[in-house]
Amino acid sequence: MISTPVALLVLLAALLHAGWNCLLKASSDRLLDTVGLAVAGSLLSACLLPFLPLPAPASLPWLGATIIVHVAYFLGLVETYRDNDLSLAYPLMRGIAPVLVALFMAALGEPLGSRGVLGVALIGIGITLPAWSGLRQPAFGSRRRWYAAGNGVIIAVYTVIDGIGVRLSESAASYTLWLFFLDGWGILAVGLWRRGGGVAAYLCRRRVPAVAGSLLSVGSYGIVLWAMTVASIPAVAALRESSVVFAALLGHYLLKEPMGPWRLLGALFVALGAVLLRCG
Repeated sequence: MISTPVALLVLLAALLHAGWNCLLKASSDRLLDTVGLAVAGSLLSACLLPFLPLPAPASLPWLGATIIVHVAYFLGLVETYRDNDLSLAYPLMRGIAPVLVALFMAALGEPLGSRGVLGVALIGIGITLPAWSGLRQPAFGSRRRWYAAGNGVIIAVYTVIDGIGVRLSESAASYTLWLFFLDGWGILAVGLWRRGGGVAAYLCRRRVPAVAGSLLSVGSYGIVLWAMTVASIPAVAALRESSVVFAALLGHYLLKEPMGPWRLLGALFVALGAVLLRCG
C-alpha cells in the first residue's frame, strides 16, 4: 500500500508541516503571517519554475480548481481562528480530512483494503483526540465548530483534487510550484481585502519568518504530492495529517504547551494507524 521509504518521506513532510504551523502558532498576527508565507512561497516558486517543464495539459483543470479551493480554505481558516484556539480547531479539521479522502477515493475507484480502512480510522481518531476534551468547552461554540468541520471538508476536497491533478501532470515538482505560485497571489488578495495598505509594511518586517515558513510549506506539500504519484492517495493523506502529533510535540518542547493524556493517547493511535497503512 505504501512502501517504507515513501512512508518515511511523508512523515518528514508531516514534521515540516508541523514546523510552519508552529511558526504561525507563535505569531502575533496569524492572518498576515500566513499571507507572508504564501507570498514568499509564490516568489520562491517563480524562481524555480523556469527550470521545469509545464504540467501536462490534462492536469490544468485540476490545478485551476485547486487554487479556488485553497483560497476558500484560507478564508475558512481565518474565520475558524478568529475567536478560537488553534489547539482545538486544528486537530478537528485535520482529523476529519483523511477519513473523507478515503471515502472520496473509494467512490472514485481507489478503495483501501480492510487494514487500510482501519489504519485511516485510527489516524483520524488519534488526530482528533486532542480536540475532544475542548469540544465540551463553552468557548468552542457550535458556530466555530462548524467552521472547523467545514474546513476539514475543504482539506479533503483539495487533497483529492491535487492527488488526481499531480498524477496527470507528469511532473510533481512542476505541479507543486505552479500551485504555490498561483495560490500565493489569491491569498495576498484576501489579505489586502481584510487589512488594506498595512499588509506590505508588515510583510517587509516579517520577511525572515515568511521565507522560513514558505520553505517548510513548499517542501512539505511537494513531498506529499510526489508521494501521491507512487502510493495510495488516502494512505498518503492520512499519514500526512500525523503533523498534528508533531505539532503537539513541538508545541510542548518549544512553546511550553502542556502535553496531556489526550495528546499522548492520540499519538499512540496515529502510530498504530501508520503501522497498519504500511502493512496493509
